[in-house]
Amino acid sequence: MATPVSTLSTDERVRVEDYLNDKIQTSTDFESLESLLSNLRAQHELQRKQLAEAQEALSNAIKSSNDHVESTRKRAEAFKEQQADIDRRLKALTGSDASDEAAKRFEAGIRKLRSLELSRSYITLLKDAEELSKQAQQSLRSEPRSAITSYSQLWNIVERLNEAQPIAEGASPHLVDYVGQLALKLRTELKEEFTTRLLATLEQMKWPSKGLELPDTLRSQWTENVELLLDLQIPALNSHESASKQQNVQPPVLFPLEVMVHPLELRFKYHFSGDKPTNRLDKPEYFLAHITDLLNNFGGFFTSFLQPIFEKKSQTVGHQLRWHFLSASDAYITALLPMLRHKITTYLPQISTHPQLLSHFVHEVMNFDHDIRETWNYMPDPYSQEEWRGLAWETLSKEGWFDRWLQVEKDFALARYKEIVDTPDSGNIDYEGVDSSATKPTRAAIRVNDLLETITERYQPLSSFSQKLRFLIDIQITVFDQFHERLHSALEAYLAMTSTIGRTVQGSDGQASVEGVAGLERLCRVFGSAEYLEKKMEDWSNEVIFVELWYELQERVRQNKDGGRNVAGSMSVAEVASHTSPAVSNGQAIGSRDDTSEGALFDETASAYRRLRLRSESIITSTLTSNVRTALKSYSRISTWATISGAPGAATGSLPPSADLAPAMRTLSTAVTFLSRALGVPPLRRIVRQVLLSTQTYLWGNVLLRNSFSSSGALQLASDLDHLCSVVDLALGSAAPAGGSKGILQKLNEGLLILNLDGHAEEPNDPENNRAPGLWEVEKRLFKDNESAREVLADLGVETLTEAEARSVLEKRIEIGS
Repeated sequence: MATPVSTLSTDERVRVEDYLNDKIQTSTDFESLESLLSNLRAQHELQRKQLAEAQEALSNAIKSSNDHVESTRKRAEAFKEQQADIDRRLKALTGSDASDEAAKRFEAGIRKLRSLELSRSYITLLKDAEELSKQAQQSLRSEPRSAITSYSQLWNIVERLNEAQPIAEGASPHLVDYVGQLALKLRTELKEEFTTRLLATLEQMKWPSKGLELPDTLRSQWTENVELLLDLQIPALNSHESASKQQNVQPPVLFPLEVMVHPLELRFKYHFSGDKPTNRLDKPEYFLAHITDLLNNFGGFFTSFLQPIFEKKSQTVGHQLRWHFLSASDAYITALLPMLRHKITTYLPQISTHPQLLSHFVHEVMNFDHDIRETWNYMPDPYSQEEWRGLAWETLSKEGWFDRWLQVEKDFALARYKEIVDTPDSGNIDYEGVDSSATKPTRAAIRVNDLLETITERYQPLSSFSQKLRFLIDIQITVFDQFHERLHSALEAYLAMTSTIGRTVQGSDGQASVEGVAGLERLCRVFGSAEYLEKKMEDWSNEVIFVELWYELQERVRQNKDGGRNVAGSMSVAEVASHTSPAVSNGQAIGSRDDTSEGALFDETASAYRRLRLRSESIITSTLTSNVRTALKSYSRISTWATISGAPGAATGSLPPSADLAPAMRTLSTAVTFLSRALGVPPLRRIVRQVLLSTQTYLWGNVLLRNSFSSSGALQLASDLDHLCSVVDLALGSAAPAGGSKGILQKLNEGLLILNLDGHAEEPNDPENNRAPGLWEVEKRLFKDNESAREVLADLGVETLTEAEARSVLEKRIEIGS
């Protein structure tokens, strides 16, 4: 039913009016009025339904809200009742009206209950521990295996308590200590009982004596007693494994071996303590050899009888303990070493102020370690990848005796070095000490090398990389450096004596020691010693000990990429590199192990000796060159080459040498003869070659190009050169080059070839004539043009002379010059 218009409000009437105005604007719109009224009725019905639904939803929401409010009110009342009940209970329990104070008192009561519960647990634990201890003691003699089982259970309790202590922040130290002491006391009792049993069996076996008896009955008893002691030690071995993971701990001595070694230890103390004649400070090899004898005498027994027990035991223990039972001989050695460690501890202070005794002792201990490693293949921990470091390492590194020993060895080495260089014949060249074809060093150089090799043998057995490197740098390289300084000073002294001021100060008597062969000998001492030690260092760099040191050094440098720590003891990378090789500093960038071949430990020292060798060789060459040129001065003053006459066509070898050439021939013969004896073939050939080339230059400029020559004069000059070369070849002997000395003087020989052209030869009538071209033909073709000159020089076999040089030589013939 439509709402009357009169009941509408003003705003509603306005909206209706606007709606009708919008829908009915023309008379034609009245035709659709029925449709419009139908739509309005449909919309009104829809809105009525929506209003009914909204009113229903509102009614439900109001009901839910009222229900929630009622529920909340009831819960609040219940909470107040509960709070009041709690307050009444706290007041009744604690006697306090304040809830906070009551809560604190309540918590204190809870803590007391917890403490009571914990105390009850402690008492239960103590009761269990005491019960296990009593069970073990009661069954100790009747059922020893059961006693070991009870002890093992007690030890497990101790282990669990120790593991729980860090978590509990050390809450029960007294309990842990008490139970631990209870377990140790029980183990002591069990160990004493089982030890007594084993000692009784050993007495029947007559251990340790050469008449050892071991019938089946005794062997069975011995086996049972050994197994009991091993089983007793198993829990302690587990504890040892845990401790050894955190720090370097010595392998434990097994209980049965401790018992069996005890009489051996008493015998050892008898012989090597007090004033016994075997207890000598200068003979540490006595007590070391005694230990070796014990190994040789009784090692076979343990291998034969104890090893089967070990093999059986290794099958029952866990993987972590199995290595204790792999080798009976290793276990026997481990049992003997404590007596030796004790002896060394008391022995070292007595010899610390005696350098010779200390040095001898360390050397003997290293020999002992080597024998234990190599002969007995001692491996205290077979699972470890490292070898046994030895008693020497324990003495030098752990006990701190290395620095003292190093200083002793350094003092010995430097004292021995001083003896070597102070020996009157130390500076003499040793012609017999090396191969005949090698350069001869001085006796001092050979002895110094022997000294350094001996030092290497002394520290090679060391297991510590840092200690080996310290020996190398502090002793060996120090000796090398001191000897290098001595050779360098000798070379500087020679140069000072041969200088102008030196000649003036020395006078004629002093100059005799630096002139001629005497001067060359001084230089050869330096050269030979430098070359000898340089080669020795190259050989050392390929030896196993130094190759291993080099690889280890490079590996440490690679791991020290940031340079934040030292690579060898207190030495940094830079310090090590300054003494060994610059490649050490570059090792931080090296990526592979093969790259380490680029350097060696003796690079720096070898380079210093190489520089000294090259410098001394240069001085030898310049000295001999100067001497030869001085001897050729009178020969260069000959001015009669153009007037010399002789038989035409005479051979050069048939002519005697010029008288003025004698000083040069004598100088070369004497010097080269000495050098061929003192120097090896390569340096000898290098020096002679340089001297001959210098002589060639001198003769070319001061004789050949300064004079005019007749045919006989040219022939004489060629003959003089042949004599000069034959003298050098004779002095060189087997060291002479394949083509002889004359082959070195190719330029001068080719010049003499042109100078000695036959001036009487006829010119060829046809081009196929094989006759060598004569003087005039060569002159014609040589001066025609460069192309013609090159062709004629090729015909003559001239290879080194230029066209200008050939023309200059040919002009020196008086026939051409006139």
